[in-house]
Amino acid sequence: MSYVMDAKCTVCGHVFPAGPETTVCPDCGGILDIEYDYDAIRSALTKETLAGRTDRTMWRYMEFLPVDGIGSRPRLRVGGSPLYRADRLAKTLGVKTLYIKDDGQNPTASLKDRASAMAVVKAEEAGKEIIACSSTGNAASSLAGNAAAAGHQTFIFVPARAPKGKVAQLMMFGAHVISVEGSYEDTFRLSAEAIDRWGWYNRNAAINPYLMEGKKTVSLEIAEQLGFRMPDYVAVSVGDGCTIAGVWKGFRDLYEAGFIDRLPRLISVQAEGCCPINTAAAAHTMKWKPQEENTIADSIAVGVPRNPVKALRAIEESHGVAVNVSDEEILAAMRLLGREAGVFAEPAGAAGTAGVKKALETGLIGKDAEVVSLVTGNGLKDVSNAIRAAGEPIRIPPEMDRLLEAFAEKGLMKD
Repeated sequence: MSYVMDAKCTVCGHVFPAGPETTVCPDCGGILDIEYDYDAIRSALTKETLAGRTDRTMWRYMEFLPVDGIGSRPRLRVGGSPLYRADRLAKTLGVKTLYIKDDGQNPTASLKDRASAMAVVKAEEAGKEIIACSSTGNAASSLAGNAAAAGHQTFIFVPARAPKGKVAQLMMFGAHVISVEGSYEDTFRLSAEAIDRWGWYNRNAAINPYLMEGKKTVSLEIAEQLGFRMPDYVAVSVGDGCTIAGVWKGFRDLYEAGFIDRLPRLISVQAEGCCPINTAAAAHTMKWKPQEENTIADSIAVGVPRNPVKALRAIEESHGVAVNVSDEEILAAMRLLGREAGVFAEPAGAAGTAGVKKALETGLIGKDAEVVSLVTGNGLKDVSNAIRAAGEPIRIPPEMDRLLEAFAEKGLMKD
């Protein structure tokens, strides 16, 4: 890890060497940050040399990543997701400029592939053959897919409410799936006990600091795709806090290494039925309280967040805004993304865009802003809620008269 300096505790500030099995601070149990030698990165990498690279995956940013290489085994194509300028959707929302970063186009259809690809590399560095995690769904399927591509076994713990589409992915990738009849907190606790008992490699993002380093590559891509010109805001859906913390880490790394000259503000979006991080952010405190997990957006339904410190600091340091959205607002955003931008998002993936809409309506951000909204997962992850958002198709017998009647009822194809 040529450009990694050390691991630093976000709570007590303790600094120690960063090894492949580095997890939480041994002194206080706090979550760690991986720190880099930005002067060395600046000397080794320029915008011009980066532009000349043919690799369009997350690994094109090796100088910003805590790895020496990605090994010899074949891996899935993670990263390089498109950034769309969504002018029609921007006009509908009433904002000057809107970009959609569609990370649902990753191999297992979510941003979590970035973290899981990193987990597989670090597990190999640590000499571990079995990797495990707990997840509401996307982290689980991403781990199962990326581990399968590299020939590793996985043990994955999911709450029983996890959507069938995500569980189907897990089973298809050959994971050992444990469906836990309880909350995400119950699921996380059981997975932690099992990992300690059998010594598996821990992919849980709140424990493993390297996973955030994978997630931050979405910010490196956004910056490069915009020619290293920063937008005013980046909207992120938030569950346990790891993704928004990773997004902020990516932009901070670029700023410290001299690739960008200013930082965007973050829009932290949570569901009204489960918003412990945003509740604390609105109160300007680091003291959060557990909440019920009451939302259709299962990927961000985390009542006991595992990375609240980094998430809250990201919101504060970026002078960001916190927006809570209802399930109905999420469903409406799913429709808007599909019909105005051609992007199919699961509920949590659409939450960021729902947050942008609400932030505009409530005056939290100005209508002259330039905004990037991050879509974290594809709509095929949760087909039942996609149908709930989009509605049912027209069902008729194969007769023209019935077709004309159906069209008339819906006001279609008038003569």
